[in-house]
Amino acid sequence: MAHVSEIDDKMSGIPKVHHAFFSARQTLKRYATGGNVLIFATVLALIVANIPGINTMYNDFWNQEMRLQIGDFNVLSHAGHPMTVLQFINDALMAIFFFTIGLEIKREVLVGELSSFRQALLPVMGAIGGMVFPVGLYLLLSAGTDYIDGAAIPMATDIAFSLGVLAILGSRVPVSLKIFLTTLAVVDDIGGIIVIAAFYSSHIELTFIGYAAIGLAILILGAYMKVQTKMFYFIVGGVVWFLVLNSGIHPTIAGVLVAFCIPSVPVYAPKKYIKTIRRTIRNFNEEDDVVLSQRTILSHEQMDWLKKIESASDKVISPLQDLEDSLHPVTIYLIIPIFAFANAGIFLLDIDPVTIVEGISLAIIIGLVIGKFLGIFLFSWITVKLHLAPMPEHSDWKMIAAISMLGGIGFTVSLFIANLSFGDMGESGLELLNNAKIGIVVGSFLSGLIGYLMLNRYLPKSNTDMDDDDELENENS
Repeated sequence: MAHVSEIDDKMSGIPKVHHAFFSARQTLKRYATGGNVLIFATVLALIVANIPGINTMYNDFWNQEMRLQIGDFNVLSHAGHPMTVLQFINDALMAIFFFTIGLEIKREVLVGELSSFRQALLPVMGAIGGMVFPVGLYLLLSAGTDYIDGAAIPMATDIAFSLGVLAILGSRVPVSLKIFLTTLAVVDDIGGIIVIAAFYSSHIELTFIGYAAIGLAILILGAYMKVQTKMFYFIVGGVVWFLVLNSGIHPTIAGVLVAFCIPSVPVYAPKKYIKTIRRTIRNFNEEDDVVLSQRTILSHEQMDWLKKIESASDKVISPLQDLEDSLHPVTIYLIIPIFAFANAGIFLLDIDPVTIVEGISLAIIIGLVIGKFLGIFLFSWITVKLHLAPMPEHSDWKMIAAISMLGGIGFTVSLFIANLSFGDMGESGLELLNNAKIGIVVGSFLSGLIGYLMLNRYLPKSNTDMDDDDELENENS
């Protein structure tokens, strides 16, 4: 029995903290490299938007109409009108982005950091503070103005940029701080989704909502019946997206709702999968090694054996995990950079520098830099002092303060909410949107720079906890 226990330890593998760190590190690697692409897209947008002649082409391109027609029916239509390129990016591509966020939230609730109340409480409280304080400061600064509707702009934390800063510091960052920031950003995303659903919906069409509800019910029924075909969820999910788009509710919410319907249970349990592999692999005898080394073409019988293994491998990974893993590169390296390139183009040549320290720009900068920092740090401090949750391991309050400052990097979702707030207000809205973008870029940059400098000063020169984990992963790979 002791031997079996050892095997179980090796297969389940490693202490819980190492499981958590492996997940956090995979997320970190994805978003860190994705953060570099996002920075490039943002800088390119700022350059293109300020080159005379080219900037006109840049702005006109996003207003081109898009059509995907079947007869007289245009799939890419909203309220009977064709979507523009910019609307397609913000309403369709970003729905896929929010779909991946929904998958990530569901996984975190089932098996991740949000599956344990005590484990999740500290980042959850930090995230709540990081939403309440920025919104409160923004409302104080914008009371009685025409930009008060943008109060939700500084409440977001951009996971790609914030984890990208941690990646620069490498193994000096304790595992627990990476998990804390990742979980905090996920909870922030939940807050953003709720705000978009509650405050950025208008002209509600109950008929479309009813049809969308039927589509979601079909998805739930498919999950209950253990339908594993991803094409089923893609097609029905696409129909739900179109119905929500035309219902008056923002279509990105459809992405999240569809994600929650994706099954998290595989067809094959791991034990059944291993039995299938062992039974099938026995068909390959040692005597066949010589024949196989002499030719690359398999017999029909050998192809059938390998296809059984391939089929079993597909069925041991749940659609939830498979889709999340497949879509992460698409969202990080394609969708988010396209969104940034389309939305971060700010014409700076005729802007009065005073604009940065007044009006909506100042409200957003203060919300991101001061509001996020105070909210995350104070709510985290109160939670620990009341003994509701422990401090992250190998960290102190100076490190928590630095992580709290990084929470003020609100780039992607902040831009998204700014577009929702002012994108349909005509000429006055365009000016507010442009100034809001300036506040988002400046505020996010300051939060990232100050957070990096704080971490660089307060972190140890090396982190043995991280080094040990690297060795452990190498042993298991």
